[in-house]
Amino acid sequence: MISQAENELLTQVGPGTPGGEMLRRYWHPICAAGELTSEHPKKRIRMLGEDLVAFRSPDGGYGLVEEHCSHRGASLYYGFLEDGCIRCAYHGWMYDREGRCVEQPFEPEQSMLKHVIRHPAYPVEKLGGLLFAYMGPPEFKPLLPRWDILVWKDVFQKIETRPVLHCNWLQPEENSADTTHLYYLHAHVFRVKGQPPRGDGRESGIKSFGFQPFKWGIIKSWIFEDKPGGPEWGKMVVFPNMLRLNNALHWRVPIDDVSTRIIRVDFRPLHDGEQPRAEDEEPPFSYEASWLNEQGEYHMDTQSSQDGMAWETQGAIWDRTREHLGASDTGIVMLREMIMDAIATVHRGE
Repeated sequence: MISQAENELLTQVGPGTPGGEMLRRYWHPICAAGELTSEHPKKRIRMLGEDLVAFRSPDGGYGLVEEHCSHRGASLYYGFLEDGCIRCAYHGWMYDREGRCVEQPFEPEQSMLKHVIRHPAYPVEKLGGLLFAYMGPPEFKPLLPRWDILVWKDVFQKIETRPVLHCNWLQPEENSADTTHLYYLHAHVFRVKGQPPRGDGRESGIKSFGFQPFKWGIIKSWIFEDKPGGPEWGKMVVFPNMLRLNNALHWRVPIDDVSTRIIRVDFRPLHDGEQPRAEDEEPPFSYEASWLNEQGEYHMDTQSSQDGMAWETQGAIWDRTREHLGASDTGIVMLREMIMDAIATVHRGE
């Protein structure tokens, strides 16, 4: 059990919060690159408690700026894209991708105002068909990690954005460090519904399991009752908010304290006769269908609907002062300790 203060430390993501500042030291996917087209080159993005606008300029570059104009707060989403910049539709103030105000119509020529304005803006990079943003201090900006499946050329990749998850990001990420839910939440639910089991949920149950810290987070392993031999290694909880499966990579991106965007990249080897994507060709992307049925209840027909039920019914922010952890929750405790350590590291200015 943890204290209320510790729960807030772990779950708050906004600007200036310890958890939010830690998360801002990492690159996060904002959307599929294919979502920004010449016909629709702008997209509203809310991430880490900030309202933003992503845009694509004709030169192929990307920008990400605060949605509300620094002049009088009108939405830049309705603005105009010009020469790699975005111009506010209210009074015409224009900002470049670094947040510099490059034009202020109707202000005196000698005015210094545009030279002191710095509109919030964040660097964007494209990798593997995704657009990633870094929202932390420029002096601490790391290289964008070249995750294996995003740079492999001999695989088929597809991107899926799931329905907005109406709860804090830590609830799905803690699920990544949880092994035993596979049996009841997935295998048993499918069995009760008369459907064949899918994914890692085995009907026979889990004989043993364990967790090990490694360079990029936590590796979880297990042995199923019906599979003799060694453990199944390789399910990786990648710090701070990712999950690597055998055939997919998930990001649990905090929208704000009480909502989360889950982006998934699936991959498989190319089939006979399939050709690798061209350099300028984006992977296909889609939006997953609702997890709810016509009655507004979780239909539980997919693993993601089952997961969504578990995460959202914990509440918008799970009150961890009420829980009672057992030995099977070792991975969750390990993840929380890693987050606390990382928050402390950032607090020390490291």
